[in-house]
Amino acid sequence: MTRGRELAVALTIAGSDSGGGAGIQADLKTFAALGVHGASAITCITAQNPKEVRGIEPCSREIVQRQLEAVFDELPPAAVKTGMLYSAAIIRTVAGYLRQRRGVPLVVDPVMVSTSGARLLQKSAMHLLTSELLPLAALVTPNVAEAELLVGGRLKSVEDLRAAAKALQRQFGCAALVKGGHLRGLNEAADIFFDGKDELLLRAPFIRGVRTHGTGCAYSAAITAYLARGLSLSMAVQWAKEYITQAIAQCQRVGRHSVLNSSP
Repeated sequence: MTRGRELAVALTIAGSDSGGGAGIQADLKTFAALGVHGASAITCITAQNPKEVRGIEPCSREIVQRQLEAVFDELPPAAVKTGMLYSAAIIRTVAGYLRQRRGVPLVVDPVMVSTSGARLLQKSAMHLLTSELLPLAALVTPNVAEAELLVGGRLKSVEDLRAAAKALQRQFGCAALVKGGHLRGLNEAADIFFDGKDELLLRAPFIRGVRTHGTGCAYSAAITAYLARGLSLSMAVQWAKEYITQAIAQCQRVGRHSVLNSSP
């Protein structure tokens, strides 16, 4: 029997998107496109499409724990990301398990509200996200709205993104990538990365007229995939920015909606 090349494993801990554009589905497509084996621990089942979230049913703490154990026992990941965690019980379970696996880099995408406005993180879970999970992270990747909730202020400019990234790094001890794609009045999508020492301004032309679902999921998944492949955090972020820029620029049509091209 001929043995193929060994793939690194990346694990996503997130919710399932029945529309296939975000969440677990977006993460696994991104992992596959970037040459890593994708494993998953599903935290919630959602009924959603690119237009709206119609329902959310969280998984039990027990099945989340058993998924994590099953993956780590036989497919130990080289990098992990979290997406939609939804409840305090799930965050406590995930953080408690990952605390025992501190050698594996963790990317936290602090999914709080969907593009359509549905709440994807219960208010009661916010404290546990910041007190239990973020201190374990190598990187947190909030968009503008999420960063505003985390730092408690409005972000209106690239300078505000820079201040928010520094505040997040100082507060939680992890690197921060604050994504400015939702800032108004800019001709480019600008993100700020800060790890306590080095700062990066990541820029790409703003692609108008395209509304894609799951961009934040795919971006953080790409960072996780590159970390699993052995890149440094700063290089993983830069390569992931290029990946997501191309995935948006080369988006495809499915029905009435634009979807990311996971293999641009």
